[in-house]
Amino acid sequence: MKRQTIVIGIAGGSASGKSSIASQLYEVFQGNHKVKIIKQDDYYKDQSHLSFEERTKTNYDHPMAFDTELLVHHLQQLKKGETIEKPIYDFTLHTRSEKSETIDSRDVILLEGILVLAEKKIRDLCDIMVYVDTDSDIRLIRRLKRDIEERGRSLDSVCQQYLTTVKIMHEQFVEPSKKYAHIIIPEGGYNTVAIDLLMTKIKSIVE
Repeated sequence: MKRQTIVIGIAGGSASGKSSIASQLYEVFQGNHKVKIIKQDDYYKDQSHLSFEERTKTNYDHPMAFDTELLVHHLQQLKKGETIEKPIYDFTLHTRSEKSETIDSRDVILLEGILVLAEKKIRDLCDIMVYVDTDSDIRLIRRLKRDIEERGRSLDSVCQQYLTTVKIMHEQFVEPSKKYAHIIIPEGGYNTVAIDLLMTKIKSIVE
């Protein structure tokens, strides 16, 4: 009988190091195909019915921007040992891609996203909850670099978005979710001690 899938929720502010931690954990276990990363960002709502200009005005840091019901449904399916068709979000077009990714159930799902711990329906499906706690100035510098180089944004647009939505939403929704975490990791992907502890826990599950 297949052992139940364990979901590890990894939350934290934008550019805090969530993806870095998830990637480091995945690289250790990817050879046995028992671990998979799922990004909450791919569950942004489809906006294909809106004009490009209207899409750019979306507050991507508010809980309402996410299709949480679909994410919860997919996590429930994975925990039952079923296969899902995960959406893929196109950040250059500000809407959901026509492509999707087929994901089989794994022993461990690494679910990472800014609001993973802010939503009770998601928390209820997480077996281990992690919050990545990184200083705001470091997160801003990382976000500037990422959005300009990887997502084709301008410096002005990134700064405007940060001041009008990202910072405010972080204080309102993301930071308060830290209280739900089992583990708080300062310094993000540079905290090797905390990552080693998580690796040990995952190893005990998959082996």
